Amino acid sequence: MARIVGGLTTSHIPAIGGAIAKKLFEDPYWKPFFDAYPKARNWLDAVKPDAAIVIYNDHGLNFFLDKMPTFAIGAADQYRNEDEGWGIPKLPPFKGDAKLSWHIIESLVAEEFDICHCQDMLVDHGFAVPMQLFWPQDPTAIPTVPVCINTVQHPMPSPMRCFKLGRAIGRAIESYPEDLKVVVVGTGGMSHQLDGTRAGFINKAFDLMCLDKIVDEPETLAKMSSLDLVREAGAQGAEFILWLAMRGALTGRVRKVHSNYHIPISNTGAGMLVLENAA
Repeated sequence: MARIVGGLTTSHIPAIGGAIAKKLFEDPYWKPFFDAYPKARNWLDAVKPDAAIVIYNDHGLNFFLDKMPTFAIGAADQYRNEDEGWGIPKLPPFKGDAKLSWHIIESLVAEEFDICHCQDMLVDHGFAVPMQLFWPQDPTAIPTVPVCINTVQHPMPSPMRCFKLGRAIGRAIESYPEDLKVVVVGTGGMSHQLDGTRAGFINKAFDLMCLDKIVDEPETLAKMSSLDLVREAGAQGAEFILWLAMRGALTGRVRKVHSNYHIPISNTGAGMLVLENAA
C-alpha cells in the first residue's frame, strides 16, 4: 500500500523563478530565503519519495475567470509549463502519474467532492517554482499529481473545506494498492496583497502563528472563514488554504523537521515548512 512520508510547504512567488534562473542564491536580498531549502532537500534525500502531490492555485494559465473550477486534479502522463509573461524560462514537461491521479479522483468523488479532472493540464509558477526549490537537480523527474484549488475568484472554498479535502486525499493515497512513498506539497503565500488600498500588506505575527499552529493545531486554523483569512493575510494570502489541504493529508503523527520565514520577498511573507508523517 502507498504511504505518505510527509508534507512540504513553500511560497511560490514568480520572482523566485526569476531568481533561480539568474542564479541569485548568494545575492543579499535572496540568500536568507534560499538558505532555508538545503535542509528540506536533505530530508527528501533521506525519505526518497516516489511521487509528489502538488497542491497549488492557477494564476490564469490553465483556468481563467470565465471558467474557474473549485477543485481540479490533473490526470495525465505529463504537464506542460508555458510562458506566463513573468519572464521566467519555461521548464520541460513535468512527469505525471495518471494511475495514481485517477485513484485519487475516484476516491474523492466517492466522498462527494466534485472534482474537475483534467487529462490535459498546463501548470504555472504556482506548481513549477516549488518543484525547482525542492528538486533543483531535476524538478521534472519525480512523478506528480497536480491538485489545483481556486484562490482567485470568490466564492472560494473555505479553509475547513480544503482541510477536509486534504483528509480525503490522505485516505485516497493510503488506499492505493501500489507500494509508493508519497510526499504532499502545499504551496503559496504567506500573507500578501497585490492590489487595492492594502497593496504591500504583510502580517508577520499572523504568518508566524500559522507556521506554529499548523503543526499540531490545524483544526484551529481551519475554523477561520475565507473573509477572516483575507482580513488577516491579505487578498492573496488566502492561498494559505493550500497549506491546510496539505496538512489535512498527513494522517499520522506529525513531526516538524524544519521551518523558515523571511520577509519580504516581492512584497510577500515567504514561509517554508517540512513535516514528517509517522505511521
